[in-house]
Amino acid sequence: MTDSDISEMFAAARAAMDRAYAPYSNFHVGACVRSESGALYSGPNVENAAYPQGWCAECSAIAAMVAAGEREISSVLVVGAPSDGAGGYVDDPDALCTPCGGCRQKIREFGTSETPVLIAGPEGLRRRFTLGELLPFDFGPDNLK
Repeated sequence: MTDSDISEMFAAARAAMDRAYAPYSNFHVGACVRSESGALYSGPNVENAAYPQGWCAECSAIAAMVAAGEREISSVLVVGAPSDGAGGYVDDPDALCTPCGGCRQKIREFGTSETPVLIAGPEGLRRRFTLGELLPFDFGPDNLK
């Protein structure tokens, strides 16, 4: 994965983060998945009054990929931070907004243990993982064959 690939994914995830609907937690998240074809799909987190019955940014991005007819994730980038209430974000360079357990499983449905999962803050990339590092001893579609 090149720096240009990462920059492109970050821009898409950051734009989704800026459109997040998070009036209850005030924590905005954007995600971008790159499919096997190279196409990018992004999505924000969306909360609702029956909190926590909203959906995560990763889920939004994966749903967009599936709606486009794609079924394989080659990489994921997630960016998140709390709102500062003035249109910006509280930036804690030590904080990592990694996918929740449910989203790790959703990524596994369409990826592998080697799928890169990149974690960013509002300023850019903070850390790289593989899905296998985040979800060891995973259970996926191949376990059901």
